[in-house]
Amino acid sequence: MHGLRELAEGTPPERERYIDLLRALAIVIVVLGHWTVIVVTGGAGGLDGFSALEVLPWGRPITWLLQVMPVFFLVGGFANAASLTSRTRGRGDAGDWLLDRSARLVPPTTVLLMTLAAAALIARLAGVEPVEVGRAVWLASIPLWFLLVYLVVVFLTPLMHRLHRRFGLVVPLVLVGLVAAGDVVRLVSDASAPQWGNYLFAWLAVHQIGFAWQDGTLPVRPTAAVPLLVGGSAVAVLLTVAGPYPVSMVDVPGTSFRNLSPPTLALLALATAQLGLVLLLRDAGNRWLRGFGPWMAVIAVNSVILTVLLWHMSAFVLVACAGYAFGLFPLPEPPGRTGAWLLWKLPWLVLLLLVLGTLVAVVGRVERRGAASSRSPWAPRALGRPGPRALATCIGYAACVLGLLGVAVTGPAEHGTLGLPAAGLAAFLFGAAVLRAARGVRGRRRNGDPAVT
Repeated sequence: MHGLRELAEGTPPERERYIDLLRALAIVIVVLGHWTVIVVTGGAGGLDGFSALEVLPWGRPITWLLQVMPVFFLVGGFANAASLTSRTRGRGDAGDWLLDRSARLVPPTTVLLMTLAAAALIARLAGVEPVEVGRAVWLASIPLWFLLVYLVVVFLTPLMHRLHRRFGLVVPLVLVGLVAAGDVVRLVSDASAPQWGNYLFAWLAVHQIGFAWQDGTLPVRPTAAVPLLVGGSAVAVLLTVAGPYPVSMVDVPGTSFRNLSPPTLALLALATAQLGLVLLLRDAGNRWLRGFGPWMAVIAVNSVILTVLLWHMSAFVLVACAGYAFGLFPLPEPPGRTGAWLLWKLPWLVLLLLVLGTLVAVVGRVERRGAASSRSPWAPRALGRPGPRALATCIGYAACVLGLLGVAVTGPAEHGTLGLPAAGLAAFLFGAAVLRAARGVRGRRRNGDPAVT
């Protein structure tokens, strides 16, 4: 608490506090949305579940309020542009910036993966069915889909920021065009290749808008916000109600065309409307954050924001398993069978918050310590030179991305003794080790260690 107070008191007056508020709100909404929409069922075959949106069609329009990942990539673009600009102005380079970013993203993810692997091993030794273990680990690892894409976006930030400085808002317009092309191919054929491109193009487009906000290229006046809000909403309605896109802005199992996996033009239209809304509320938000209490709360959430995202589905799995196996808490009844489901969800959410809070208290220190605790005490001398260190950074990011991809694309099935694909886990851990070694070398160079100069 003392450290948070010092951070709050030492906040520079020019800091855009509203960005931090938006990041915190986006992740909180994502967590509550996942917890609410997933329905857990029990039976002779063990725990199972499904999405409430499958049986509650009236809930699909509500996803327009709950789908806030565009906001997260928007504020990510703002924050990444601000920190990268500050680093390069201070005679730093993009490679060192990427290493610093990896210190915040990779170690907390490593802790999650190692914990899931250990938990799966213990469960298997205790006699739990391999399929059930695989299903639980898969559910707990769902947030890795987000981190996978975000790692790629962060790695491309130095390049995309240079393109932004040269071409401005033309860059996101081109990316939107690529998303539109991918959508057309998906609508007229069964080709799957364009789907992968849209994962990157759509989120890069939103991330670029964050660059424009940060350097003033994007007007933030209400006169600009209102057309974005109204126009984006109108296009989203046309594309979903009159057009071929589904209404739900989150994935509904069993549907052949989705707005999130991968992102579509309809989701980008919603992102435009959200941009207008957040710009419209910017002045009010900044006024509210002048208060010491609200600002300190925002700092507290942001200090463990990745931990909250990564572990919220692990909390869900723990509560579901405890409620079913030990009868400690009744599972919410499936919607469509009883109107009590919504009422059961309230105490269910409270219990999930308590469990997640406990998990964050235990593992959140890894994220809070950041780069200070994520440097390897050993590293090859060659990494002390800029060229090899840059190559190691690229290799480390690539291995982490490939590892997460190997974990994320697997379904709820048996994946070996550790509950995770062995190749994916090994690739990620290799990448994490390479990045940690590169950070360690750079840290010793800063301290004047002649062994690595």
